[in-house]
Amino acid sequence: MRHGIAGRKLNRKSSHRIALLKNLSKSLIVNEQIETTLPKAKDLRPFVEKILTMGKSNTLHSKRKVLAYLGDQSLVNKVFDVLAKRYSNRNGGYVRIIKSGFRYGDSAPKAIIELVERDVDAKGRIDKDKSKIKEQLKEQETATQTTESKKLEPSKPKATKKEILESNTDIKKEEKKT
Repeated sequence: MRHGIAGRKLNRKSSHRIALLKNLSKSLIVNEQIETTLPKAKDLRPFVEKILTMGKSNTLHSKRKVLAYLGDQSLVNKVFDVLAKRYSNRNGGYVRIIKSGFRYGDSAPKAIIELVERDVDAKGRIDKDKSKIKEQLKEQETATQTTESKKLEPSKPKATKKEILESNTDIKKEEKKT
């Protein structure tokens, strides 16, 4: 009998399977929508929903547990600040799985797994990182503009032989006077 055995093995050892679920959950929290195989998506759903449920109880213990799952403080902040507020009135069902055909190489069933009421503009960046990236892009643009303006400045024309000789004769005349 298989009592109390839930989930699939996915042809992986337990440590590899847990690492896979952690990586998929990180990607899902960052992007808010990912595409993977259907069995992986079905196993990922309860994993992510437990993380989001812990995010709704804003305690130090739950923050530490979520950090143990995700391993990234910026993702933990997103779970507790952004996603917990978004799902405060929802009692579960934070994740949606949509079948999306079959993979070309091996005909494995694919699925899109996404957060319900997701932010369409997330596209792989955390809110704090968006502002940092915008600032870096502005700095790079200003740096490239200054280097381009230096390149475009007219350089001083080189002195001709005649000018050099005249300046040398003027110096010699001044030396003779003194």
